[in-house]
Amino acid sequence: METQQAKAGKFVLNYGLLLGVALVVVGVIMYVTNNHLAPHWSFTVITLALLIAFMVYGIKAFKTENGGFLSLGEAIKVAVGIGLIAAIIGGIWSIVLSTVIEPDYMSQMMEMQREQIVEQYPDMSEAQVDNALEMGAAFQSPWIIFASGLVLYMLGGLIIGLIAGLIMKENRPYEI
Repeated sequence: METQQAKAGKFVLNYGLLLGVALVVVGVIMYVTNNHLAPHWSFTVITLALLIAFMVYGIKAFKTENGGFLSLGEAIKVAVGIGLIAAIIGGIWSIVLSTVIEPDYMSQMMEMQREQIVEQYPDMSEAQVDNALEMGAAFQSPWIIFASGLVLYMLGGLIIGLIAGLIMKENRPYEI
């Protein structure tokens, strides 16, 4: 008797879209509460909790649809895919925020970083502060932030998928 295996794509897309929308909602809340430049630690905790929850529930839904069976590779594939879709949606939000909604976002960020450097290192000369900011500016374009978000969310998906897959793994009886 041949069993029907579930396709990961449906779960990746559904849970990736849901996670992406949830991340955009968190981003909008951060912007409205004026926490988009220097977010409160609670936003990091909320984002991480959303990431874990949507990936784990996506893997669990895939396992249920797959007759209760799940391989480690399938768990990782689902979680990384969810992370990729969510990162694309979150990255689009980030680009819209920094180019359309708040066009001077990067200059505000640079000014905030200048204040932090001066506060942490009061002995630094103005030239040293400018040099430090110039070096960091190369990594603050919206597209670099988008690309790093893709990598980070997929890496998070790999780690979460690995852990969840090890916990929920259930091989088919004929698999070794």
